[in-house]
Amino acid sequence: MKAGIEFDDGRFARAKLGFVLLSSEQTIESEMMHWAPEGVGIHFTRAVNPDQITAHNLAGMLDSLAPAASVLAPNADLDVLCYACTSGSVVMGEGAVMAELQRGNPTPIPTTLISSVFAALKAIGAQRVVVATPYLKEINDIEERYMAERGFDIVSIDGLDITNDSDMVRVTPQYIRDFAISLNRVDADAIFISCGALRSMEVIAEIEAATGKPVVTSNQAMLWHCLRLAGIDDRIDGLGSLFKMH
Repeated sequence: MKAGIEFDDGRFARAKLGFVLLSSEQTIESEMMHWAPEGVGIHFTRAVNPDQITAHNLAGMLDSLAPAASVLAPNADLDVLCYACTSGSVVMGEGAVMAELQRGNPTPIPTTLISSVFAALKAIGAQRVVVATPYLKEINDIEERYMAERGFDIVSIDGLDITNDSDMVRVTPQYIRDFAISLNRVDADAIFISCGALRSMEVIAEIEAATGKPVVTSNQAMLWHCLRLAGIDDRIDGLGSLFKMH
């Protein structure tokens, strides 16, 4: 290396966030890149999974997480590393997932998408939650039990019975908006739209305006939680009451 070269802290001096995606994922990358604040780096790797989002296939991802995490910017001093799949987080369990992330990449703070959702729901004070998903019933049943075990009262959970991740990414934001609004219950504290593949970030404000309830979506919660774990407290317009108030 030549003497006298000038260095700075790079393009992402504020924080660097890493995400382990499903190999079939098509939504999260563009949403994280679009909404991340200036000076925050967003970095991705992928773990092998079939297109079919079933409990069996999601459970089978566990062994692929550490290898995927190990090749994600190993010399970049990531602040946070998140497994970016809601359904996979509940099927495999947060503890098992975070252990594999740390095994592959031990420096950043490990977290999961469902951990981000729990942090977001607690931040807005939501105990009784309506849940909208694209999943099969077997995934919904696992998610409902998992959330209940962590202290949330699931008022209702309803899914679209979609099997393929490649179909989940094509559900229109307008349909997601109307579906979520139709599930609203008077006795619910919040509406949670589960799944990183759904383009639900685009319609958070519309759902909140129509229902008068705070809305948490998988990708909104994940970005919020990863930023907060990295010490970034930016408020971001357009992403609902979670980013406005917390």
